[in-house]
Amino acid sequence: MMCALRAAERGRAVCLLDHSAKIGRKILISGGGRCNFTNIHAGPANFVSQNPHFAKSALSRFTPEDFIKLVRKHRISYHEKKLGQLFCDGSAGSIVDLLVSECRDAGAKFRLSCDIRSIRKEERFIVQTNLGEFRSDAIVVATGGLSIPKIGATGFGYDIAKQFGLKIVSPFPALVGFNFSPQQMDDFAELAGVSVDSEVSSSGPNFRENILFTHTGLSGPAILQASLYWKDGQELLLNLCPEKDLEEWLLQKKKAGAKVEMKNLMADVLPKRLAERFSQLYAKPGRVAELPDRIIVDLAKHINSWKLVPRETFGYQKAEVTRGGVDTSELSSKTMESKKVSGLYFIGEVVDVTGQLGGYNFQWAWASGHAAGESV
Repeated sequence: MMCALRAAERGRAVCLLDHSAKIGRKILISGGGRCNFTNIHAGPANFVSQNPHFAKSALSRFTPEDFIKLVRKHRISYHEKKLGQLFCDGSAGSIVDLLVSECRDAGAKFRLSCDIRSIRKEERFIVQTNLGEFRSDAIVVATGGLSIPKIGATGFGYDIAKQFGLKIVSPFPALVGFNFSPQQMDDFAELAGVSVDSEVSSSGPNFRENILFTHTGLSGPAILQASLYWKDGQELLLNLCPEKDLEEWLLQKKKAGAKVEMKNLMADVLPKRLAERFSQLYAKPGRVAELPDRIIVDLAKHINSWKLVPRETFGYQKAEVTRGGVDTSELSSKTMESKKVSGLYFIGEVVDVTGQLGGYNFQWAWASGHAAGESV
């Protein structure tokens, strides 16, 4: 829609074809129904791609403030929740209404419940659908990734890219939780529902937010952030008590002759259930003053530097986005047009540019759509 409205504003005849019967379904479910529509801090460093420089051009030419101006124009009230994340005060539907209104005012047309059966290029592109044949000088593929198939997500965009000879960076679920291994399930499943402020990293940056123990694994904002950088078989590093050097603190307590049980002392700095379980797994019964130093050091290490290799992610059905996609080496960073096929464009999540949690992926959608709309 962002691409369509900009192209229509430039006088292009535009028709949006969507296999769904409802416009903007992913927008509608985002942000708990309130749509985290951008992040005021959005920049290239917040995105993952095989080419970290690719997103710079589009992001610099359509900024968070540019989208905020549209939000204000439509008198949509919003607030900053945390860390630069902007949410609607009301329903996410207001963002869909904004985009649909802008498209229609500019003259773009919609065709919903439109199943595309084939695409070929002769002098022009010819698109065969259940609603008839469409011919155009250009096609923009804005089909998203594989995330959340229950709302209609498919790999159709990748199929189009492959049909025209473009390379694909292997898709992978991202911004998603992790399932425990069988042994980890035995050790930690009883902690389901426990949330704790943590630092988490995989092969990327360190994220400081809450994690959540679930019945099958780990979730929560810090886990979702780390998942963007995780690959099969990699280790997660978690600090479940980032405010304290537990080794130093516990040894001081021992030196002072602490007569309290370890699980009770740990409950001063961790949720009670978490304190009890980790003390049970990595210490032993007894007063802190009576425990060997090596036991205290081992427990502290498991809390301040907990190393965990998850079995797998929760998968596409739970993933907020899909990492990977159309290889950016195949596209112009200025226009999003294929270098091999004139008039063929790819924008948004279908491209190998994936943002962190917190409104960044919407900003990429707006920015890449606007870049293509300026050119198509």
